Amino acid sequence: MDIVVLVKQVPNTTDVKLDKNTGNLIREGLESIMNPDDRNALEFALQIKAEYGGTITMVSMGPPQAVDVLSEAMGMGADKGLLLSDMAFAGADTWATSYTLGKAIEKIERFDLIICGRQAIDGDTAQIGPQVADFLDIPQITYVTDIETVSNKEVIVKRRLEDGHERVASQLPALLTILGGANNPRYPNIGGLLAACEENAPLAAWNAADIGVMVNDVGLAGSLTHVIKTYVPKFKRQGETLEGTTAEVVRQLIQHLGKSEGASACKAVAATCRLMADTKQEGI
Repeated sequence: MDIVVLVKQVPNTTDVKLDKNTGNLIREGLESIMNPDDRNALEFALQIKAEYGGTITMVSMGPPQAVDVLSEAMGMGADKGLLLSDMAFAGADTWATSYTLGKAIEKIERFDLIICGRQAIDGDTAQIGPQVADFLDIPQITYVTDIETVSNKEVIVKRRLEDGHERVASQLPALLTILGGANNPRYPNIGGLLAACEENAPLAAWNAADIGVMVNDVGLAGSLTHVIKTYVPKFKRQGETLEGTTAEVVRQLIQHLGKSEGASACKAVAATCRLMADTKQEGI
């Protein structure tokens, strides 16, 4: 069983900042970690390898320091790591990122399963996995919470729905996206971490030429979406004091309710109902 796990290095914070000129995430000065959902994906890969044998190849796209997450993955039990790093890859949206990852996986050639986290905590798009599957023209199963069985031809998993779960089978090769919290990822072991730091460690770095892509098709140049402007919306609260008897105030609230929309309307309904219940007014 040959498994490819997609992993991303992300900032260890939810307080992310964007460059106002480019719209890109400002990563300088931020501690970086392995994306949490990707850790769950790797744990499932390690469990499959333990039961059925095979190899696990980690693939990550990012700057040179992203090799740290590949080393961590090897410390957890992955067999080898591949870093896609090139200035031409910078500023990629989900389309360009998926294209780059897909081209790298095509060069790897041998894979039965591709496993990745549902989404990354810095972008929260949940688009990379499905787009990679679409590029490679293979089946995909999203929101996976458990992998039941794997054979040479088929994988059976359980995926989460809004109102429950469903059991799904897919032929191989296939791509799975794993929900965060689906399992308990193991910690890296010291021996594995040290081995990943050795000169002959099975870690490779590929650039745009290595995977056979044109620089205009990747990174910012190859992105279909471009940020025009980023800003923090400013909210200004407005209030109005209603005067009169309780019955008159309730009637005014109901009039305002008729002019409200969305969340404001819901809050007005709640306020009106509470006031009517408290005052026990009838015939209003």
